[in-house]
Amino acid sequence: MRRSILLALCLATVTTSSQAAGQQPDQTRPPAPTLPSESAPSHVGDRAVASDGLTLSDAQSLFYTGRYGSAADLALGLRSVDSENLTAYELRTSALLFQLKAALDRQRDKEKAFNACAACPELMAAFQTETTLGQKVARSKLRATPGNEDALFFLGKLNLNHVWLHLGTLGRRTGWDEYWEARRSLDTVLKRNPGHVRALVARAWIDYIVDTKMPWGTGWLLGGGNKKRAIRTLHEAVSITSDFFVHAEAEFALWDIQVREKNIADATVVARRLARDFPENLEVAKFLETHDRAAQP
Repeated sequence: MRRSILLALCLATVTTSSQAAGQQPDQTRPPAPTLPSESAPSHVGDRAVASDGLTLSDAQSLFYTGRYGSAADLALGLRSVDSENLTAYELRTSALLFQLKAALDRQRDKEKAFNACAACPELMAAFQTETTLGQKVARSKLRATPGNEDALFFLGKLNLNHVWLHLGTLGRRTGWDEYWEARRSLDTVLKRNPGHVRALVARAWIDYIVDTKMPWGTGWLLGGGNKKRAIRTLHEAVSITSDFFVHAEAEFALWDIQVREKNIADATVVARRLARDFPENLEVAKFLETHDRAAQP
């Protein structure tokens, strides 16, 4: 392919058991976690809660506030005691990806930058391990229960993380198989459950990137995309009542695409909602500060 496929804003969130049971989702943010340091790993006491009281919700909070190292460490602890925890695998790959993205995004020669990055080989090895293990778990679940919605979604999302890293962040021309498996998995989920917020968000990113980043011929080979449909889908995803972090994923995706489209007024509205929920997020704060200053007479 002539250009990289930049797929999927990798936001690590979870559809909780309350949704699966048909209960009313909780849209209140859990208290923000406090860690000794950014690099301190978490030690898990059981399959859902770390020995110091930290949970999956804490890892999600860390991710959304930009503390990717701590989010990755906590996710590793959580999946280490529950080897089938697909949410933890996906959260950890997303956090590792964003660490690599931060190190390489502004560099023109990605391979040269990667080779000069002291932390990147270790991050990359960890990402590959988590992706492979997560894929195996998802495929095993699908063999045991064909059509398992969670397994289908997480297989698709793990594959999109792989595509984003290799073709987007690293500029390596690989990931075709992962792309198609992701697309098929997400389409299957949405055919059975049109209101699956996370699948809607991931599918919207495919539509948007294929439409806006791919030459027409390449986009056709990738199954086509539709920018307008992607934006409509994200508005739909934001409007669906869902748990706090699921809703946050949709909001972050909508904000990102509005910024890309230079719809600054609409992006600012969403950014204010995100700043209310994630006041520690420096990227959102910087965006608002920049555009509030620009709007002053």
